[in-house]
Amino acid sequence: QVQVEESGGRLVQPGDSLRLSCVVSEGSLTSYTMAWFRQAPGKNREFVAVNRRRGGNPIVADFVRARFTISKDRAKNTLYLQMNNVEPEDTAVYYCAATVSDLITSRLRDVRAYEYWGQGTQVTAGT
Repeated sequence: QVQVEESGGRLVQPGDSLRLSCVVSEGSLTSYTMAWFRQAPGKNREFVAVNRRRGGNPIVADFVRARFTISKDRAKNTLYLQMNNVEPEDTAVYYCAATVSDLITSRLRDVRAYEYWGQGTQVTAGT
């Protein structure tokens, strides 16, 4: 069973920057389509960003595109979510998800398309 583990969540002040990390227990990141989702209290889990297994430009949700960046370090086999100018509305549990499937574009934002999930890491932006 593939294990996914996120880290890096913490309490930050509005305007701060933060980087989340994600690793998988088996194989290379290039074997997976990797994504970040988040879930705020009382809300559904929502798509944040994805890095596709077969390459191409990453996709970032419109509402964070100007501030968040998804990337991967192949040498460290780690996926990152760089969060800049964090806002209180970014407060949520952030989840890393992976699938071995080469998803079509229309499914990249669908939580049901990913079979491997981490436990989540809490990001809280506030005073």
